[in-house]
Amino acid sequence: MTVIDKIAVEPVEQALASARPGRAVAGSRIGVLTALFVAGFSTFITLYTTQPLLPLFRELFRASALMVSLTVSAPVLAVALTAPLQGLVADRLGRKRVIVGAITGLSVPTFLAASAANLGQLIFWRFLQGLFIPGIIAVVIAYISEESPRQAVGSTMAIYVTGTVVGGFAGRMIVGLVAAHWNWRIGFVALGAVALAGALSTLWLLPQETKFVPRRASFSLKPLFAHLRNPQLLATYAVGFNILFSLVGAFTYVNFYLADKPFSLGPAALGQIFSVYLIGAVVTPVAGRLLDRIGYRMTLLGAVLVGAAGMLLTLMHALPEIIAGLALAATGVFVCQAAASSNVGKAASEARSSAAGLYVALYYLGGFAGSIIPGFFWKKAGWAACVAVILCVQSISALIAYRLWND
Repeated sequence: MTVIDKIAVEPVEQALASARPGRAVAGSRIGVLTALFVAGFSTFITLYTTQPLLPLFRELFRASALMVSLTVSAPVLAVALTAPLQGLVADRLGRKRVIVGAITGLSVPTFLAASAANLGQLIFWRFLQGLFIPGIIAVVIAYISEESPRQAVGSTMAIYVTGTVVGGFAGRMIVGLVAAHWNWRIGFVALGAVALAGALSTLWLLPQETKFVPRRASFSLKPLFAHLRNPQLLATYAVGFNILFSLVGAFTYVNFYLADKPFSLGPAALGQIFSVYLIGAVVTPVAGRLLDRIGYRMTLLGAVLVGAAGMLLTLMHALPEIIAGLALAATGVFVCQAAASSNVGKAASEARSSAAGLYVALYYLGGFAGSIIPGFFWKKAGWAACVAVILCVQSISALIAYRLWND
């Protein structure tokens, strides 16, 4: 049975009933999955897009590795700061409206980033990009948790995560190639156009939610405090923090490692390194079936082992082995993300958008820490020190899930 076949018929029939005439594709099983894939793709095509450009920005703006890494840190920090509030808004306004509006808004600062005259302006526009992203991520998690049958949440979430994986690769690849052959600014214009097209596609394909119940007090902070008293959610938030710490830390500072001697890779080659994400795009839907069969905890533990093995492999001083290690590391992280995201919906019995918003906040706070903290270790002892920090964080994730998650 394929991932698509695992999506239950009932939500699809409800979607068909609420769809407008002539929108059969939007109400179909393929339409729902495509919309979730597009939402993830449109978000992550912009989020980490400056990573392969960091060595270029280091020379262009004559700044340190830590300073130019703020073009990665800024949107991640914005996501962490605003995710809980956007989750509260979505618990009142609904799911689809917020998702489509956020993707549309994301395209605006993406276009404007192309006009940045200096590093400070670029960081500013990148921060504004991050303000719109929680309206997609947190609300999609809630949408899937509510609209999918319980036994298919994991496999449905895997489709969305696959979209984020492919989008993350595409964004880095596009700007890397464009920077190498034309100008990095053109890359941002292209990404803005893709995000706008994604908003229109999601508007067309994503069915209106049918199980959402608006919360009259959704602007109250009480749901957030209730979630913070939930041990299962706290454990999931901690794991989420560590997941993105590992991913951002690895795929930010490996660019400096590979741009320096003896590898001396340029922006186009660095962008192509992120093709390892495509392996994750293949593996993650399969992992979705594991989530539904063996549980979230056991799937996450296995994924952590895969990711840790990949990080160790990057310590070998040969490009093929490093690429293979990055592929394993990325795959492990993507499967962990699918497990943790699914566990949010399971652990939260109500106000799922705000629960997901808190998860996204802690998740991206981990990404912010991952873009900064390894930089100090990089400055002192290079890539090996960064790997050591990431392995410690991954070990903590495995311990938390093993001791505190309930399947």
